[in-house]
Amino acid sequence: MIFSRNRGSGRHSARRREPDVEVEELEGETGEAGESDETDQGAITDRDIGPYDITEAPDGIAQLDLGALRVPAVDGVEVRVQADNDGRIQQVVLVNGDSALQLGVFAAPRSEGIWDEVRAEIRKQLFNDGVGAEEVDGDYGPELRARVRTPEGLTDIRFVGVNGPRWLVRAVYQGPAAIDPTVAPPLVECLHNLVVDRGHEAMPVREPLPLRLPKEMEPDADGGVDTGGGTDGGTNGSPRPPRRKPSPKPRRR
Repeated sequence: MIFSRNRGSGRHSARRREPDVEVEELEGETGEAGESDETDQGAITDRDIGPYDITEAPDGIAQLDLGALRVPAVDGVEVRVQADNDGRIQQVVLVNGDSALQLGVFAAPRSEGIWDEVRAEIRKQLFNDGVGAEEVDGDYGPELRARVRTPEGLTDIRFVGVNGPRWLVRAVYQGPAAIDPTVAPPLVECLHNLVVDRGHEAMPVREPLPLRLPKEMEPDADGGVDTGGGTDGGTNGSPRPPRRKPSPKPRRR
């Protein structure tokens, strides 16, 4: 399933195998009259729970540093990352039991959030694909819930948008947590403690913020990355052990 790339404005707010629900990246564009996201007309207000901007994040939380996103290390959560050969991350999915949480982060204007219009676009695209979406209230305001058909059968999904200062986090719950996120408390904890490091570089509105692998982590041949194991399948952000090269065969004399 591919969602539209049109620009917009507005305000607030897995493969286990993960369901094969494709969420296309939002296209980077400039704001009205060609303005970039650097207009400074006030910031979005702070909140009691994360995702946090790096300037307001609480201390003392163990995290996996993926560049623009810092994912908290939570017991019972497996972090699955798809990256290219240069270490640029294409997808981040957190898995807990039968539920998953896909994360994306995008540039947004300083003065206003864009989730309202992005949500409307997602709903329209779902409708065009023959899928009805229900708007529900969540921790961050209006969210979208739908049931889509995947190669593995019908799957519930829930789209959550969180506006921050010059960024938008788009989180997509999949599986049972899409109906009731409290069935997967570790995923909720991850979202509530997620940290966004937006940086200071001017970027077009809706352009994905750069995500990267830590230097000590190595992509698989197919682009997958094992982030290491923690208690009950969780991750502590430790790197995978280096692969051993096969020993050369002895030459025949």
